[in-house]
Order: sequence, then structure tokens, then C-alpha cells
Amino acid sequence: MLQVAIIGFGNIGKCAYEAVKNAPDMELVCIAEMSDFVDIPADLKSIREKDFKNIQAHSDIDIAIIGAPSRACPDIAETLLNMGICTVDSYDIHTNIWEVKCRLDEVAKKSGAKSIISAGWDPGSDSIIRALMTAMSPQGITYTNFGPGMSMGHSVAAKAINGVENALSITIPAGAGVHKRMVYVQLKSGVSVEKVTQLIKADPYFSHDETHVIQVNNINEMLDVGHGVNITRKGVSSNTHNQLLEYSHKINGPAVTAQILVGAARAVVKQSPGCYTLIEIPVIDMLPGDKENLIKQLV
Repeated sequence: MLQVAIIGFGNIGKCAYEAVKNAPDMELVCIAEMSDFVDIPADLKSIREKDFKNIQAHSDIDIAIIGAPSRACPDIAETLLNMGICTVDSYDIHTNIWEVKCRLDEVAKKSGAKSIISAGWDPGSDSIIRALMTAMSPQGITYTNFGPGMSMGHSVAAKAINGVENALSITIPAGAGVHKRMVYVQLKSGVSVEKVTQLIKADPYFSHDETHVIQVNNINEMLDVGHGVNITRKGVSSNTHNQLLEYSHKINGPAVTAQILVGAARAVVKQSPGCYTLIEIPVIDMLPGDKENLIKQLV
């Protein structure tokens, strides 16, 4: 049984807890770095740890699933890798993934640990779909259209803006991989929506997209964590043009992210020391069960 720790108990951490409970080859031995213990299930109170740096005291942990906001993931992963603990996370800042991979790869190899970064649904499972489409049609163009739905990463980024009490960022697909961001903000007393709008639009999460900021009284009345994607590639296979490939899903974002993280946790311990993205990992390594039976069932 893999001994698992979960870092963070927000939307992703709570779903990861359920996914680990249902995994036939995993045991949850620690949950850490929680800012609020009010909603913690009774069976977790004996294994909780406020400071993730102390998780080694609980057991011989094989793998830590990091459910923290993206901007915190690299530092948390580096600390844990230096302890010799394997990590997986759903870091979702696409433009920085290569740099984070190189940074953590060096740390992991020095400590003999392993890490998989950006193992959510996008980046993550959608990355595998894009890679497969490119293999099927090497010459062409791929469009990834998100939504409509809540972006967890963008919502967390907006909530972190000074003066914002709570935030919800909805991604609206405009087609051809172009998106609008509808950002609903619940502001602290005396805060100007104009100033918050400037800060949000300047944030790298939003600066490349058309972004609209709307003040509301209560974010919780609007909250829906559903999301989705449509990926299309039009290109050439061999010398045959007009190949059209398409993949779509409609999902609960945190639940699918957590499930992929659990699969990545199962896979990461099978790799050599270093840091990986999901497209570098054999998909079969993410699945529980005997390899022979999996091949017979899925191939």
C-alpha cells in the first residue's frame, strides 16, 4: 500500500481525500497545511498536521499530493523533495511549466525522489490528448477551448488580489482557443472595484485574455465548480489532408483534478528520480491493477 499525504484541504484536497479512500492500493497517513479545520472529517483529526514540513513525523510517506494554489506548488514540492518525499501537483501556469520542471528535476535527482507536476486535467490529461492528436496528425493546428465554467486557478488568483474578499472566475470560450474571463468579485469594505479591476487585469493569469470584472454581494450564491473543454485538431496524416480530431468533456473540475493526481501519485513512484509532466509518463502506470489484465481490458 502506498502511504499518502495530502497537502491542503480546499476543493482539490477534499476530493483527493475521497479518491485516496477509494483507491485499492493507497492509505492516507497524513493531511497537512490546512488553514481551517472546521470541516475536517472525524477520521482525519488524528493524522492532521498544520505545517506540511512536519509530515514525516506521521509515517514513512511514499508520496505527497499537493492541493495548494498553483503559485505555492513549486516551493512546497521543492521542500518535500529535499526531504526525499515524492510529490505530485496540479500546477497550472502553462507558460512556466518548463521552468518549474527543470527546477524540480534538479532537486529531485539530488535527493533521489520523484515528482510529477501539472497533473490536473489541463494541464494534465488534456495534455495527453493534445500529444496523441499530434501523433495522429503531425502537421496541423490544435485549438483548446475551455468552458464555460469555473477556473479554479483563476479564481484563486483573483481572490488573492488585495481588497478582494472572495472571487469567482468564469471562462467563456470565444472559439479558436480564445477565451473571455468573467471575474465576479466580493470586495472588502471601502475597496474600489476600479482599483481591483486594474490589479486583476495586470495579473499574469488574466493579462493575456479579455477580462471583465463585476462586483457582486455574495460569491457563494453563484458558485458552481463545473467546467469543460473542447479540443480540436485539423491537420494532415501521412499525405492525407482534412483530418479532423475532436475531444470534449464536461466535468466537476476539483473531482477530476484530484482523481488524476491520485493516478499520478500511483505512477510517480514507478519512475526514476527526477521531475516529469504527465505526457512523459506511461498512462498504464496511473492505473491500479495487474498490467496483464489492464492490457487485456484496454488494448
